[in-house]
Amino acid sequence: MRQVARGWRLQRQTSKSLFERAQQCNPTICGWWNYYGTFYRTAMHELSRYLDRKLVRWVRRKYKTLRWHKRCSEEWLRKMKKAYPREFAHRQYQGGEVG
Repeated sequence: MRQVARGWRLQRQTSKSLFERAQQCNPTICGWWNYYGTFYRTAMHELSRYLDRKLVRWVRRKYKTLRWHKRCSEEWLRKMKKAYPREFAHRQYQGGEVG
């Protein structure tokens, strides 16, 4: 799963918005949660944390004011999660903590 997520290159596509990234990734993430989430919840939580870390790196690359502020970029992602709670599928299932 992580190899497929790595192939998406989340942190590299700064020309796309957060919502476009979500539309690209959500069908695959939902399928993984439906299949693996029943018996391998810990693996899915690790994948969710991995995706959140990659999204934090994406935020730091996209918004130059956050480039050197990891904590601020994590906070920005938390605010987006609160504003749009159903945007990324892995946050729906996991609860959405960045960290």
